[in-house]
Amino acid sequence: MPEPSPQDHLDEPLPARWTASTVYADMWVDPDDDPRESETDLLDERATLLEYLRAYRLTLEMKCADLDAAQLATRSVPPSTMSLLGLVRHMAEVERHWFRRVMAGEDAPTLYRAEDAEGDWNGAVADPEVVAGAWQAWHGEVGFANRFIAHNDDLGIRSVQRDGGTISLREVLVHMIEEYARHCGHADLLRERIDGRVGQ
Repeated sequence: MPEPSPQDHLDEPLPARWTASTVYADMWVDPDDDPRESETDLLDERATLLEYLRAYRLTLEMKCADLDAAQLATRSVPPSTMSLLGLVRHMAEVERHWFRRVMAGEDAPTLYRAEDAEGDWNGAVADPEVVAGAWQAWHGEVGFANRFIAHNDDLGIRSVQRDGGTISLREVLVHMIEEYARHCGHADLLRERIDGRVGQ
């Protein structure tokens, strides 16, 4: 059987663009219904960093909502291996690395990369058990990260990295916001290509 070509992907029928918002055509939901909107007062650095991280994590979940295993495993465009399911697995790995292994100093093995450096992406297959496992891993790592942050009031605490250098909790939080922001942009495009749903 011949390998699919990039043109084959382009020949697939395109979904109609749509939104659940009745107010703004480019939003995911109406502002009053958006769970990312909170009444948290961003009065200091800690509150600001944690609120932005919370909102980006929630955005990733929202972009995956109401999709089946096949849709979640749908890749973007050849030759990319990126999919929404891959993003969930990747971010579970990233959360685990920075909070459990680096900041907490745990000897925690990788979740998906033991035998394949790209295992978080390559293993994102259309299987409900794989989907359930990805969400379980991601929620578990986010939970660990939140507990670690809650028990450390000082954003300046530092931990040793593999190269012998040190990094602060503050830097890790900023990096995680950057990581989620970048991948939520990918998720915007992936979701729109899957079922046409638009929204920032």
